[in-house]
Amino acid sequence: MGAHVISVVSTDDKARFVSTVGSDEVVLADGFKDVVKELTGGRGVDLIVDPVGGDRFTDSLRTLAPLGRLLVIGFTAGDIPTVKVNRLLLNNIASAASPGVPTRCPTSPRPQGWDVLTPYLDSGVVDPPIAGTYPLARTAEAVAQLDDRAVLGKVVVDPTL
Repeated sequence: MGAHVISVVSTDDKARFVSTVGSDEVVLADGFKDVVKELTGGRGVDLIVDPVGGDRFTDSLRTLAPLGRLLVIGFTAGDIPTVKVNRLLLNNIASAASPGVPTRCPTSPRPQGWDVLTPYLDSGVVDPPIAGTYPLARTAEAVAQLDDRAVLGKVVVDPTL
């Protein structure tokens, strides 16, 4: 879709993985702010999607270009960060929470914007890598995989299995 994607990862294994699924650049998490600034010629990035939160959140804000946006989709680090609003105002940037998780359940209301994104999923243009699919009875095992940070891709819990 024309985006230049920079992925920030915690291990070399994850770096190799994201390189195979569309990342243009891969940066290890330690010291990522300075590396990303260098990769963008000091400008910063337009959009950050943050599933981690925690200590790296503030550096993510510092990595944004003017008018940049940080989309929070989770807190896998465990800590829920806080935002000093003056940082947003002075740098003309924004942080927002995810509007919700997409669903393929026809009776579930879809969050605004997913009607635009769903055709990309349906057509295969966006094809998230699935690390594993679990029946509802094995949800605890699926969550443990996430907790162990052993997952490369997405974990799916399918209640129909």
